[in-house]
Amino acid sequence: MPKLSSVLLVDDDPTNNFLNERLLKRLEVADHVMVAGNGQEALAVLQSASTGPQPHYPALILLDIQMPVMNGIEFLQAFQQLPPAHQRATVVVLSTSTDVRDLISLSGLPAAGRINKPLTQEKLNTVLQLHFQRQPPG
Repeated sequence: MPKLSSVLLVDDDPTNNFLNERLLKRLEVADHVMVAGNGQEALAVLQSASTGPQPHYPALILLDIQMPVMNGIEFLQAFQQLPPAHQRATVVVLSTSTDVRDLISLSGLPAAGRINKPLTQEKLNTVLQLHFQRQPPG
């Protein structure tokens, strides 16, 4: 089964990033896993991914909502202002937030879906099936 080119994890919790990165690598989801601690760092990762002779945009971005510096809502607002070529990634919100304001703020923004933390193999398989037509391993 073909792997995704890369996945970008955007979360300010290093433990979540560590565990999610391990899960992605164990399941061989992508060739590369990149990590950003907030939305601003994620935009910088996307910018650097667009430069060079071979752009390597992430196929999937797993995005937390509640983060310092630039939260997930602000990231999505900035993301939709990027040139179309930079908006190739499927963005899935991965959050514990049940704040109605956050959920309302997500409407109209380029998030393909929302799942609750923690990320599990089953949740990841669902994302891959829905957005990348990938079937879970045997």
